[in-house]
Amino acid sequence: MANLKSVDSNNFETEVLQAPVPVLVDFWASWCPPCRALAPTLEELAVDEPTRLRIVKVSVEEERELPEKFGVRNIPTLILFKGGEAVARMVGNRTKKALLREIEAYL
Repeated sequence: MANLKSVDSNNFETEVLQAPVPVLVDFWASWCPPCRALAPTLEELAVDEPTRLRIVKVSVEEERELPEKFGVRNIPTLILFKGGEAVARMVGNRTKKALLREIEAYL
């Protein structure tokens, strides 16, 4: 996942909330099959949209504070942040086309 940066509570503010572009945060776990299935889609999207969108990952195994703060109960959960605010939330795996359709208005 070369194009996807991992974030945690130490760098979430600077990497996500203060980012100059919208940031899609993937809350995931290594043991989660839908999370693993979604990873290549996110990687491809990061390559295709490098100027309009940043994509980062939060491991719910390693980071407890952020999933709790944002009400993440199921994984994968994707939350799109724009201007420091959560503007969209998606739960479950998606195709690249479906994902883009859901977030396009915010890019």
